[in-house]
Amino acid sequence: MYPHFVYFCAMPKQNEPIRCAWCMKDDLYKAYHDQEWGRPSKDDKHLFEMMILESFQAGLSWYTILSKRENFRDAFAGFDVHKVAGFDEAKVEKLMHNAGIIRNRLKILAAISNAKKFIEIQNQFGSFSDYMWSFTQHKVIDNQPKHLSQIPAKTEISDAMAADLKKRGFKFMGSTVCYAKMQSIGMVNDHLMDCWVRQTQ
Repeated sequence: MYPHFVYFCAMPKQNEPIRCAWCMKDDLYKAYHDQEWGRPSKDDKHLFEMMILESFQAGLSWYTILSKRENFRDAFAGFDVHKVAGFDEAKVEKLMHNAGIIRNRLKILAAISNAKKFIEIQNQFGSFSDYMWSFTQHKVIDNQPKHLSQIPAKTEISDAMAADLKKRGFKFMGSTVCYAKMQSIGMVNDHLMDCWVRQTQ
């Protein structure tokens, strides 16, 4: 869903472009909306970064995660999938004492396990991007919503993705998280029809 059920309906300032209403909280949210959300990405490092962030978001607001993004980057080796896959118990304990991230042991362990599974998919498909984008036949799904209420929290495609990821051993990657990931890497375009970003795509 648009970042995870919490949005703000503040009116845009004079001469400010029209944006999707969920991002109007502050400049951090606006920048994420303007520069990343819904823009197609096929870069595996970016996809891994979003996987870690989205998995930690489960049960929390996206803004909470986004505000800690740079802390996560430092804690998880710049989102280097091979380094994260090699994290040991000592590293887990260090992360559990890192107040800059979400100190949830199950999510930390899942991030390490998911990194290993991520590499397995890279080896099987050539890239994680090819695997992910195969669920939409490598095309962007443009939902053309006019209102936030028309943006789904999950779809049949995210259901299928979540089921396949679960079968492959991924954790904290349910259908809602998968759909949020699809939005974040531009597999779906859920920018509202009057949003300025849509006009530039």
